Amino acid sequence: MSLLPFDSAFLAPLLSDAETAELLDDRAQLRAMLVFEAALAQAEGRSGIIPEDAAARIAAVAEKLEIDPAALAEDSARDGIPVPALVAELRKAVAEQEGGGEAAHYVHWGTTTQDVMDTGLVLRLRRILDIFDKRLLELGDSLAKLADAERTTVMLARTRGQQATPTSFGLKVAGWLAPLDRHRARLAELRPRLEVLSFGGAAGNLSALGERGTTVEAALAKELGLALPPLPWHSQRDGLVELGNWLGLVSGSLGKLAGDILLLCQNEVGELREGAGGGSSTLPQKQNPVRSEAVLSLTRHVAGLTGQMQMTSFHAHERDGVAWQMEWLVLPQMLVATGAALRRSLELLDGLQVDRAKMRANIEATGGLTLAEAASFALSAHLPRPEAQALVKDACKEAIASGRPLMEILAERSEAPVEWQALADPALQLGAAEAFIDRVLHQRR
Repeated sequence: MSLLPFDSAFLAPLLSDAETAELLDDRAQLRAMLVFEAALAQAEGRSGIIPEDAAARIAAVAEKLEIDPAALAEDSARDGIPVPALVAELRKAVAEQEGGGEAAHYVHWGTTTQDVMDTGLVLRLRRILDIFDKRLLELGDSLAKLADAERTTVMLARTRGQQATPTSFGLKVAGWLAPLDRHRARLAELRPRLEVLSFGGAAGNLSALGERGTTVEAALAKELGLALPPLPWHSQRDGLVELGNWLGLVSGSLGKLAGDILLLCQNEVGELREGAGGGSSTLPQKQNPVRSEAVLSLTRHVAGLTGQMQMTSFHAHERDGVAWQMEWLVLPQMLVATGAALRRSLELLDGLQVDRAKMRANIEATGGLTLAEAASFALSAHLPRPEAQALVKDACKEAIASGRPLMEILAERSEAPVEWQALADPALQLGAAEAFIDRVLHQRR
């Protein structure tokens, strides 16, 4: 068994997301850090900090340099960070170019490891969040289409695990959809706070660059297409923690969706089915709801990691290796798990089968008990409300004991002019469901 299922040959296709994981692996990290080094050299060349010829040589080498992550392993373990070994390889590669000996001295000029790693992370997060936003949009589109199509499909509402009143499946779907649109809005709000340059030098004040430090900072941010923070954020991790909280929110909503579907797929309920369920090693009749299970497992994993991500805020002084390393342990797992949950949710919705007849049959099987609230309000037009409630409650007890329909019993017990047969139609008890669906869909448009 692999240490993490994300790396397992047979579990990764279920629980990982290759597109997200690829942006978090060693090669992607090295490439992003080399992009930083190239942009830094160009910014410093234009700012007159280093010779322009040296800047051009460094950038040209950094943009093409391929480094085997394994070649940095020993030095990274010794230093606790991969950047010193990376810089050594880059410097060596620049020096090996014809006339590059002098240029090599200007590699990594005036910056520090955390600048390289944090900005490299931000560059990769920008691409990952583009992927997540696209998937949220696609998932929302699927849910919007389903909510609209099923707006009048009657089903049982269930509160605290018990049958409640009739509702519409479209309204339930709209309830899955609404928070996803809010998550996209939250993402748009947080990205400007997250996608910012990290550039502070050894102690966060760019002292090595003197008075021209902020000039280089501005040029570097422009080169990378990142915003400028008010000051270097080496020990201010609120942007990354906010991202962790957002991942937790997204996962909570996906887990709610998958959890509902999982329960509605139970044989005893049978109102939904996954399009292609998983098989059993011994039970030929089973079709396990594998996608729902995977989404719920992944989202619970992210929820558990959210608290650990909060703890990465505790950076001591100007740099804290412990909090920083904890971030390395937690954030990649949260990102890959959320990416996988989004991907699996899309697959789940794509193949979801709705059994409208079973939804209706489950309501009818209650013998009208789920219409007890409607009956009490109908009687309240003719009786004091407490008396109406008491009458319906006693009738419910008889219906449960005898198996007779509730409306039939109420018609015998009350002389109130209530159209009991019409009241027995659950489709007439959907309240403002369609109006709520319309509001959710309108908000998307």
